[in-house]
Amino acid sequence: MPTRYFTDFLEKTDHRMVSKWMHYFDAYAAELGHLQGKDITFLEIGVWKGGSIPMWGGYFGKGSKLVFADINPACRALADPGTVVEIGDQSDPVFLQMLAEKYGPFDVIIDDGGHKMDQQTISFENLWPAIKDGGHYLVEDTHTSYWPGFGGGFQEHASFIEYAKRLVDQMHSWYTDQDDIFPLSQMAKELTYVHFYDSIVAMKKDLKKEPPVTVTSTDGKISQSRKALEVRGRRSIF
Repeated sequence: MPTRYFTDFLEKTDHRMVSKWMHYFDAYAAELGHLQGKDITFLEIGVWKGGSIPMWGGYFGKGSKLVFADINPACRALADPGTVVEIGDQSDPVFLQMLAEKYGPFDVIIDDGGHKMDQQTISFENLWPAIKDGGHYLVEDTHTSYWPGFGGGFQEHASFIEYAKRLVDQMHSWYTDQDDIFPLSQMAKELTYVHFYDSIVAMKKDLKKEPPVTVTSTDGKISQSRKALEVRGRRSIF
């Protein structure tokens, strides 16, 4: 099974504890399974006890560049050879920009940091530009979007779940003509999907070189059109 690596890893841990919701392993396999064994550039925010360092080190290729970030200086001691642990605040755009410039662009970024709303949103807004074309950005433990103590709450505008719902709107902004309340967003060009799992939100970047096109075929005669966009003034954002 695709999740077997993660369940097997639980029996191979060292003193560095792994703490995950069990159902996360299915989400990892679904989003990142095609990268298993591949050499990639990877960033995880949140080290804590350090168990995910060897977990991801064994999952991706031996030539991968694996970077981890945490606010606690003690986390430096948890690094494996060939991995890097940087110390800083994930709500600090200067620190995030340093990570992007020094180590990016990234194939995968996972935010398993402080789980507060401002931390998740600030990290995403500053690091999404550092995701490669075809890359993935995962935010974990998004159940905190429903916890007022973390800045969330049911349908709280500032929660990351509500923020991600707005990303879905932006992804679809090709198709509306309500410019006064729903302008064409750059995310329409960059965002391929937003997947909502239990407590994980996963985004994928695929840079579109041109606007969407409809294709029709009758009697084997194929034609393409962007009329539905053009009548709404959605000719291009390129």
